[in-house]
Amino acid sequence: MKGTKTVYICSECEYQSPKWMGKCPQCGAWNSMTEDVVAVKEPSKAAASLSRLSAANEKESRAVAFDEVELPSYMRFDTGMEELDRVLGGGLVHGSVVLLSGEPGIGKSTLLMQISDALGAAKKVLYVSGEESSGQLKLRAKRLGVQGKNLMILTETNMENVLSQVNGVKPDILIVDSIQTMFSDMASSAPGSISQVKECALALIGKAKHEGISVILVGHVNKEGGIAGPKVLEHMVDAVLYFEGERHQSYRIIRAIKNRFGSTNEIGVFEMTDLGLCEVRNPSEVLLAGRPKNVPGNCAVCTMEGTRPLIAEIQALVTPTAFPAPRRTSNGLDYNRMCLILAVLEKRLGLKFYLNDVYSNVIGGLRVDEPASDLATALSLISSLTDKYVPDTTIAIGELGLSGECRAVGNLEQRVKEAARLGFTRVIVPLRNLEMRSLQIEGIEIVPIRGIYEALKELKSAEHLPGEG
Repeated sequence: MKGTKTVYICSECEYQSPKWMGKCPQCGAWNSMTEDVVAVKEPSKAAASLSRLSAANEKESRAVAFDEVELPSYMRFDTGMEELDRVLGGGLVHGSVVLLSGEPGIGKSTLLMQISDALGAAKKVLYVSGEESSGQLKLRAKRLGVQGKNLMILTETNMENVLSQVNGVKPDILIVDSIQTMFSDMASSAPGSISQVKECALALIGKAKHEGISVILVGHVNKEGGIAGPKVLEHMVDAVLYFEGERHQSYRIIRAIKNRFGSTNEIGVFEMTDLGLCEVRNPSEVLLAGRPKNVPGNCAVCTMEGTRPLIAEIQALVTPTAFPAPRRTSNGLDYNRMCLILAVLEKRLGLKFYLNDVYSNVIGGLRVDEPASDLATALSLISSLTDKYVPDTTIAIGELGLSGECRAVGNLEQRVKEAARLGFTRVIVPLRNLEMRSLQIEGIEIVPIRGIYEALKELKSAEHLPGEG
């Protein structure tokens, strides 16, 4: 094509090369070079374009004394879903740009349609869809019970046309589903390419910052699980949210990877139903629903997701192996962390896990990465190997060291209170926590331990009752 050229662009640092390379020479990333077609601008046209841009932004480009800068009052408004507001840091910020990504079919468009209905009660919302027609959006809205007050629908993929409609409608909230389907006339490559995603995102971010429009972008993910397009897209926006969960399970989790206006440790829990996404305000009860009683290989743990304590159930299955090298499978737990705990138990307690296949799982599709889950993981593994159960009213909290010691954890009081609220009566905790601060909670027996040896004694003190479970 005249006026264009084919280049290979690194998705991590946007380094350009005329030929494909396995390793980017600028940032060192492997297999990050993707083919793209870019327009070749004449020097005179490029200079004229730069001159017009500088003139348009002359006011914003002037240097201002730091003492004269006014402190902005970032106004937040509720999205209609407390779980999403929690992840955003208290609500959607005026003039912010949020990137929401997730696997296909996870519920991104469903969530945005639902919050559009709530936001439309007080704000004007423009929903731009490049993937569905107006009739399909209307059908989804009818199924979700969305009334559509103050909600405008636009099915368009050309960015210039979208910005023209924004100028005419003047919405308070702009939703773009998705950024990978948009294309700009400023770039000659296909929609979804690195150049197009960057150009469209820059145009929307500029619109949001100059006019105070809150923008929510939907981002697709690639086969590796990362957001499709340039890595710089995540740096350009104010918040990056990941929609997680198994498509065959009803529960979904939203967590913030980046948030300029709040914490990145909070999570929001939802359940997918026939009427859309419903908030799960008490995830601990959901994760413990249907928990078997007095069965070897199970142990409860309380982890912290931001300021929210969550009680999850860790299961382990240790069975004699039929292979020369025993299998190790982990679902919801870090695989390397599980192997480290197995090595500690073999070395310090002399347990023969090397003769068995080991499978571990966290119920409910939750992923537990916190070191405070080490003790519960170790007890579930020992319980399955020795065929002695951990009492169902007992919960274990603590981090294990390589010497078998049990180290202190943070937010212990919040964890114990959550355990007491859900009916647990016995909590195994690190002794170091009680040395730093005494803890007494009504209805809870606190068992301090120094290391895995004492935890093993606690497990052995329970006699297996035949016929239970």
